[in-house]
Amino acid sequence: MPKVKVGDIEVYYEVHGDGFPLVMIMGLSANIDWWDPRLIHETSKRYKTVVFDNRGAGRTDKPKVTFTIKMFADDTTGLMDVLNIGRAHVLGISMGGMIAQELAFNHPDKVEKLVLCSTTCGGSNAIPPTPQALGILMRPWNGMTDKEVIGSMNSILFTDDFVKSNTAYMGAVTQQLLKAPMPEDAYRRQVAAISNFDMYDRLGAIRAPTLVMHGRKDILVPPENAKILADKIPAAKLIYFENSAHALFSQESDKVNKALLDFLK
Repeated sequence: MPKVKVGDIEVYYEVHGDGFPLVMIMGLSANIDWWDPRLIHETSKRYKTVVFDNRGAGRTDKPKVTFTIKMFADDTTGLMDVLNIGRAHVLGISMGGMIAQELAFNHPDKVEKLVLCSTTCGGSNAIPPTPQALGILMRPWNGMTDKEVIGSMNSILFTDDFVKSNTAYMGAVTQQLLKAPMPEDAYRRQVAAISNFDMYDRLGAIRAPTLVMHGRKDILVPPENAKILADKIPAAKLIYFENSAHALFSQESDKVNKALLDFLK
């Protein structure tokens, strides 16, 4: 699949469908393989859906430099420029939602509508992960296999009930995520970028129509963060999903995809 030169790195990307562009940005340690296929299937019916691996993740380059959320946002707009996308709907999940906020603030001309999923404004005003989630997020990977690392992540992305009731799906998810696992050093640099991100005082300057979506059972980015975003971003719409944890597009797929497409049309 294609790679293109964006600034100092080669970025791996895919394009699905035709129509007005929808650029989707993944989160911490994640890449194209983490998107739920049902989401790509639905969005690509109406939109030119662009997905890619962030700097440090998947098949995109992993230069040993300090990562920042603004750097990731600049990578995203650079990819849009290379692909001749002047303006797009922008969706970000988790760290991808932070990147999307930074992009919408710094490049308002590039964002038609903004969708923020399972994400936070960062900084001291954000609600931190639960101790359980934070312990998994920050634990050393020493001696852990890629499968064990992904398994531990899945425990904070999905509810226990969902994991127990969807064993075949979870097995398929794990195999999908093992295609291009992230090295620990790049993971730590993405974590550092998240730790240094603070959008709170700038949220009021976002002018794109915004939808905030969040799972009520998210322990990685607690759901109170969604209300902070929706309260600070002018005229933002907030939708909670009662049975979802952090991996929003997997657990209530039909409801989440419908809410997304209804907002974008």
